[in-house]
Amino acid sequence: MTDTTEAPPQLPVEPGDATARRQSLGPAATAAVVVIAAAVAAILAAVGGNAPLAPWGVAIVGLLLAGATGTGRLWLPASPLLRHLLLAVVAFGFLLLFSDHVSAFGNYEIAQVAYFAVAVAGLSVLMGHSGQLSLGHGALMAVGAYAVAILMGHQPHVPIVVALLFGIIVTIAVGGVLGVAAARLHGPYLAGVTLTFALAIPEIATHYRSVFGADTGKPVRTLGVPGWLSTTFPPEKWLAWVCIGGALIALVLLANVVHSGRGRRVRCVRDDEIAASLAGIEVGRAKVLAFVVSAACAGFWAGVVSPGAFALTLSLSLVTAMVLGGVGSLVGAVWGAIALVFVPKYSDSISKHFSLSVATKNNLPLAIYGAVLILAILAFPYGIQGGLRRLARRFHLTYRPLEGR
Repeated sequence: MTDTTEAPPQLPVEPGDATARRQSLGPAATAAVVVIAAAVAAILAAVGGNAPLAPWGVAIVGLLLAGATGTGRLWLPASPLLRHLLLAVVAFGFLLLFSDHVSAFGNYEIAQVAYFAVAVAGLSVLMGHSGQLSLGHGALMAVGAYAVAILMGHQPHVPIVVALLFGIIVTIAVGGVLGVAAARLHGPYLAGVTLTFALAIPEIATHYRSVFGADTGKPVRTLGVPGWLSTTFPPEKWLAWVCIGGALIALVLLANVVHSGRGRRVRCVRDDEIAASLAGIEVGRAKVLAFVVSAACAGFWAGVVSPGAFALTLSLSLVTAMVLGGVGSLVGAVWGAIALVFVPKYSDSISKHFSLSVATKNNLPLAIYGAVLILAILAFPYGIQGGLRRLARRFHLTYRPLEGR
């Protein structure tokens, strides 16, 4: 998806003659570049086999192509919908190729990144585009997950897609009610309401044991491999493919929402509620819309359903991932989701290499995780995506787009 974050006013703009910058490539040249990049990625994957060269080679080629697109060097359609669909299709192809050369656990991690990216993107729209603070996004994820689990418990043969849609609808309803209340609140009062919601949902699930399963949670039917695939097709890879496809669809929809008239009205309310009201914008409706969109993204979750999976730490982790990736940036949400999945993993791995006491070793991963996040925020005050934009401007990697971009 194209990055939808507007540059903060404090961000310095690099001087230089804009007319001296090169124009982006035309449609034919851009198509040729994409085909060549795909061919190179396929060759690296074929040559690498099961070695690390295969996935890392595909990832590097994909990142280089994404960088060329992000700096405006490649042509993109003028229509936002066509532009986002084209980017999603290309990204889907590279991610499928990447998932084909990682382990089963690697595919599971890809699936984790995918659904966390959707949740963080929804939170980024809520906080970055509408200016509303939420500390209860993990609880909204719990609502969707429990809705799916309860439906599957009563209707075991319901299609998984129908169950997921049901979970999203229930989460939208709860998010709408929460949004109506939040539309009347600001600042710490809004944060307090969402924080209370995040603390209440796990307690409700624990108290009503017969409905929600208490601490043991609710079982969820695993996603089976369809019959048109090979019987030996890994279920973890199919899970990764489904999550990648769902995440890209959600990001395309979000990108189109924030580029639409409704998205612009939400940003007007964020900038100045009084001016937006005088311009004829219904402030309350715009705020509720942002909450509903954010809740729909949270309802994408369908993992392990137990109160412990949706503790307050999940909500705080989602906020941290959003800030780390870049507030209001859909691309930044992907960076934040990657950090949310892999930084704790490698922090724990690093801590195991030190000969320390048990108590120290148990707390060292959290300390390393916190230090990494602090250093990242200090290095990239506007998030990873904001830092990449600053680097692009500093090295004059931005280009003047041709007509039709």
